[in-house]
Amino acid sequence: MGLEDRDALRVLQAALDPQAGSEELIRRLYTRWFALDTSVRDLFPPELDHQRAAFGQAMHWVFGEFVAQRAQTPVAFLAQLGRDHRKYGVGQQHYDSMRRAWYTEMRHHLGADWTDAVDDAATQAINLITGIMSGAADAEVGPPWWEGTVLEHHRVSRDIAVVRLHLDRPMPYHPGQYVNVQIPQWPRRWRYLSPAMPADPAGDIEFHVRSVLGGMVSNSMVAETRPGERWRLSSPHGAMEVDRTGGDVLMVAGSTGLAPLRAIIMDLCRFADNPRVHLFFGARYPCELYDLRTLWEIAAANPWLSVSPVSEYAGDPPWAADFPDVQPPRGLHVRQTGRLPEVVTKYGGWGDRQILICGGPAMVRATRDALIAKGAPPKRIGYDPLEG
Repeated sequence: MGLEDRDALRVLQAALDPQAGSEELIRRLYTRWFALDTSVRDLFPPELDHQRAAFGQAMHWVFGEFVAQRAQTPVAFLAQLGRDHRKYGVGQQHYDSMRRAWYTEMRHHLGADWTDAVDDAATQAINLITGIMSGAADAEVGPPWWEGTVLEHHRVSRDIAVVRLHLDRPMPYHPGQYVNVQIPQWPRRWRYLSPAMPADPAGDIEFHVRSVLGGMVSNSMVAETRPGERWRLSSPHGAMEVDRTGGDVLMVAGSTGLAPLRAIIMDLCRFADNPRVHLFFGARYPCELYDLRTLWEIAAANPWLSVSPVSEYAGDPPWAADFPDVQPPRGLHVRQTGRLPEVVTKYGGWGDRQILICGGPAMVRATRDALIAKGAPPKRIGYDPLEG
């Protein structure tokens, strides 16, 4: 049955579950791949933890879509991933060796659970995944990357910066998509970022970056970026969007997860008639709700948008005095205190809404699970595979 055998596909999906300890399987997969083709290793950065984690998380999601017998979204995602991998210099021969390494390590990992049915499903799934990626890369006629110059860098909080660039040539992308970014301080180390504004025909682009513990690239972006630096961006991918005919919308943004939702909201401002959009924007401290003023200005001019600020803690830490005051004038909405999943679901399951969630993986999972527990249909909940 292959790709029609849901039970076999569930076995493969479970093996790739980050919550069930799939890190060792992914580590061995990459080790075997590099052993089969020594030219592959030089295409990737020395530290592979983020690369392996992103791959494992994305493939766990893809197999989940296979289990649900949904093809359109994962095919589009894989095609975009293949186009994106051109920035590394990945070619057809690398996909061939990847296919062999992946099959071998999955079979070794599953041991006695590797039945004929699982073998058939794994063969078809791995061939399909690598085939879509390599085919999309070969068919793409656009550039493998874009380059741009940093125009502005604003440290809006201890851990958050807003960075604006001008690209050498405009990048076409849909609001809600994301790109991979490389900075001069860390060659061959890429970080996923979502543009915080719709595509600009003049080539301007804005990113919101949060430094993470141990994140070399994100820490450099926040603390070291200076105007004049040259950044490199991959082709855009991701499929988050609002269907303007699909009913009202709930958006949940954790910290810089606001960026793609902000781009979507700004794009909606082009239209006179929109569904109602309710945005919950959350952070640890009130001072980290860094873009409330912009949201207030958009909401003041667009009655279809309402915004609920949420902070986990009621007060600010002492270091907040070193950064700009982010609180908007009176008139937005009363800030609530608590964790985003609890605050959002306090109002119900939002099952009648289109739902988009953006932020850290833990927040996305917790919010999604809380909404489903309250009755929201899973198919109505959208989030990027690399975030959930």
